[in-house]
Amino acid sequence: MTSRFSILTASFIVLTAIVVGCEGYRSTLSNSSTAPSVSTTEEATAAKTPTAASPAASDEHAHKPGTHGGIIVPIGADSYHAEAVVEKSGTLRLMILGKDESRVWEVEDQPLQAYVKLTGDSDAVSIQLAPEPQSGDTKGKTSQFVGQLPAELIGKPLNVTIPNLRIDGERFRVGFTTAAAPHAEPMPASLPADAEKTLYLTAGGKYTAADILANGNITAGQKFRGLMASHDMQPKVGDKICPVTMTKANPKFTWVIDGKSYEFCCPPCVDEFVQLAKDKPDEIKEPGDYVRR
Repeated sequence: MTSRFSILTASFIVLTAIVVGCEGYRSTLSNSSTAPSVSTTEEATAAKTPTAASPAASDEHAHKPGTHGGIIVPIGADSYHAEAVVEKSGTLRLMILGKDESRVWEVEDQPLQAYVKLTGDSDAVSIQLAPEPQSGDTKGKTSQFVGQLPAELIGKPLNVTIPNLRIDGERFRVGFTTAAAPHAEPMPASLPADAEKTLYLTAGGKYTAADILANGNITAGQKFRGLMASHDMQPKVGDKICPVTMTKANPKFTWVIDGKSYEFCCPPCVDEFVQLAKDKPDEIKEPGDYVRR
């Protein structure tokens, strides 16, 4: 069942999430145990050349979803753009776009060095992004670069820096993050009153009459009225996660299903999960399965 909060699986993820795409591409991986340090020469070059706007300076633009469900990254103060996609398999794709984000932009074939680290960490690993021309690209040019994340970084919020990307004779530095900060927001609209009563006060599938009694013989809208949802897109290992959005669960939003307590991020997710328990009970996992690994 599609969640009204589904993103960033992606993704990536996505890129908070993490973003899902096609699989089957590989590239050479080179590990580094420390964060990359930029040489004096590189710093001097970067000072003379345009750079990609940092996510902090351009969140509204940099996090706009792309055609492939990725993150749109401005390059050189919006002279160009890229769409960054992280797939479930850990494949990282960087697709080059023009000033108009709807235009595919070809650049010279070139290997790219990318430095990837967990958000908040100081150590990074170095990976190669190889040119992987898309259909229609001119020979000797490419509009796409592809690399593979180390296994330990797959599915986690990342900061990515590419120190040197050549476009039309100019050199650019590109940086983006796949992480989304926790945020509080007003409660999304729930079901109409009659539909909500039918959903919560009638049994079906794995949602039993005993569950209805255990939940107080009321609806989620009634129980959680006035509470504010806070969606944390970066659950830590061991945190309980919402079965619907896979964001960090909030113990304030707990509901009993099949005699077991499940935690959610907000009441509309309770709506969806109860409906799933009634319509597709085989898809309901144990509460212990909804934990960040």
